[in-house]
Order: sequence, then C-alpha cells, then structure tokens
Amino acid sequence: MGADGIIHEVLDAVFQVRSPASDAPPELSVLLWQRARDPQRGTWSLPGGILRADEDLTTSARRLLAEKVDVREVAHLEQLSVFSAPHRLPGPRVIASTYLGLVRSDSTANLPPDTRWHPVGALPEMSFDHREVVTLARTRLAAKLSYTNIAFALAPPDFAMSTLSDIYCAALGYPVDSTNLLRILSRRGVVSATGTVGRTGRSGGRPPALYRFAENGLRVTDEFATLRPPA
Repeated sequence: MGADGIIHEVLDAVFQVRSPASDAPPELSVLLWQRARDPQRGTWSLPGGILRADEDLTTSARRLLAEKVDVREVAHLEQLSVFSAPHRLPGPRVIASTYLGLVRSDSTANLPPDTRWHPVGALPEMSFDHREVVTLARTRLAAKLSYTNIAFALAPPDFAMSTLSDIYCAALGYPVDSTNLLRILSRRGVVSATGTVGRTGRSGGRPPALYRFAENGLRVTDEFATLRPPA
C-alpha cells in the first residue's frame, strides 16, 4: 500500500489459441482462476497481485504469472491500460495496471486446479472489472494483427498457412483466407518458407508447405494497414 493508502495491483490478460476438440475450429482463450474467497467468491479472475516496492510493472506481471498460475512461456507481454475507477474493488482504493500476454499455440503449462483456459466468446461470470480488461486486451490484439507481426507470439515456430489463418480467424473473430494472408505477410517480409513440409491431413492430399516468422519480436510492418472482415 502506498503512503496515500492506495494499493497498486497488476493484472495479466493472457491469450492462447486453443483447439477444444480435434474436429472443432481453434478458439482464442484467456487464462482465468476461480476465486475461493469473498469478495465475489466463485467468480473468475485474471492472474494478478500486488506490485512489490522493489519491482517494476513488467517484472511484476511476469512474476505473478509464474507464481500464481505457473505460466512461464509468455512469447509477448505488453502494458495495456490502467483501471482506476475509485470503487472498482470493495475496501481500500486499488489501481490496476493491466497487461496483454500471448502464449504460443503449441505451449503447454501445468495449471493449478483452480485455473483454466476459457474461450473469450463464452466467458464465465467474472470478478469486478476483469471482463472489461479482457475485452480491451482482445481489441488491442485484433488491432495489432493488422499492422504488426504480433501473431508470432500465438503461432508455433513452424506452421502451415492454414494453421496461421486459423489463428488469425480465432483472434479476429471472422474468416481469414490463407492465400491472401500469405500474400500480405510475404510482401511485408513477415513470414518465409522453411523449405520443408508438414504432415498430410486426414483428408489426404499434398503435404502442406511450412513457414515461420522472420522475427520473434514485435515489429510494425505497415502502420496504415487494416485487416477488415469480409463483406
């Protein structure tokens, strides 16, 4: 607690594109844990906790993910916004610095029993203003998919373009044509062919060519670009 009596917490909205079943399309999911105590016991919260006096915000965000939900393989983490409504939580005033985190689709973690991934399109009852944080985080992600290479943090190291288009579709909420996506990303120098092929799908056909991102760090690729849903 600060000298003025205000508490500063850090919250992490961490997304991963996950397949709920082998025959179901991938979904953008967010990591939540269920509160076992009041206030709002039984609701679902974003991982988070109190900012320590000896750490900066980003260090705190990574520490809390590791300590609270045992997630250490975060491919991208960026500050999102500050939530500072005077009565957003009961009791002493609590200001929240929020973060957007992304985990690759092939990454696995041993989650605690009270923690699980939830599709962002079917969120459970959430604690306090955490649903607003998730909504803002998804909006930020969708926007950055248009003009940066941020999808590197959601995709596996090597992928077929159909896999990458499924990831874009899950994050954006509308279909993305893999041929057009390859054309756009290749023109921007975002992805390149590995020279190898992947496994043939259950329907047979030719093995798909595999691609990878040119960089594993965030880069603006076209500041004026916008990916729009099909008409």
